[in-house]
Amino acid sequence: MNAFCRAAPSLALALTLAAAPALAASGPPPGFALTDNADLAFTSPDGATRLEQYMKDGGDFDVKWQVWARHGEQMTELKPEQGYGAGFRFSNDSQWLVRMQKTGSGEQDLFLYHVENGAFVNATKKSLSDLAWDYFYARPETKHFAKLDYHITANLMKGTEEGYRWLGVDWPDNRYLLISLGGAFDKHPKNVAVKGLGGWQCRYDLKTGKFDVPKMFAKGNAEALNWEIKR
Repeated sequence: MNAFCRAAPSLALALTLAAAPALAASGPPPGFALTDNADLAFTSPDGATRLEQYMKDGGDFDVKWQVWARHGEQMTELKPEQGYGAGFRFSNDSQWLVRMQKTGSGEQDLFLYHVENGAFVNATKKSLSDLAWDYFYARPETKHFAKLDYHITANLMKGTEEGYRWLGVDWPDNRYLLISLGGAFDKHPKNVAVKGLGGWQCRYDLKTGKFDVPKMFAKGNAEALNWEIKR
C-alpha cells in the first residue's frame, strides 16, 4: 500500500507530461541555413518583427524554404513551407502581412497573416490567392471563363502601406488589399502569340474578409478578359 502511494505521484507526473503539448520550435530544424540575400529580409514598420528566410538544399532539385518571424526572443514559422523564397509586404500598422510566393516560372500565390497574441499566424484557411480565384470564377461575368493553363499568378498591387493613395482614393488605412489576377491559355489562334487573363483586379476587405470590385476597375477588367498579344 505504501509502495503504491509512493509511486503514485511519479506516475501522475509522467501522465501529465505525456498529455502536455510539445513546446513550440524556437527556429528552423537542422539543415536549414539563413539566406544572406538582403532582398529576402523584411522588417515590420514598427520594427518589432523581422522575417528570416531559411533554405535547405537536399540535392536533385529538392529545395525547401521556410520563413520565420522573429519577435524579440520568440520565433514563429509562417507556413506553408515552399520551394522558393518569397516577398512580403506589411500593412502600415504592422498587424497584417502578405506573402508573395513564387511557385514556378512566372507563377505566384498569395498568403495572408495576422497578428494574434503577439505573433503572425495564417489569417485564412485557404491561401489568399485561392480565395481570390474562387471569387473571380463565382462572378456572373467570369464564371464561364475558361481555366488558365500556365503563368497563373496572383499579384498584390503596390500601395498597401499607403492605402493605395496613388489611385486617388481615400480609403481607410490598413483596410484593403488590391489583387491582380493573370494567366495564359495553351490553346489560342495561330495569329496570337499569347492569350489569357491580363491583370483582372479586385479588392479584399481585411475587416470583413470579403472581396469586391470597385467601379474604377470595371473597364480594365473587361479588357483583361479579352487580353491577347498578336504575332
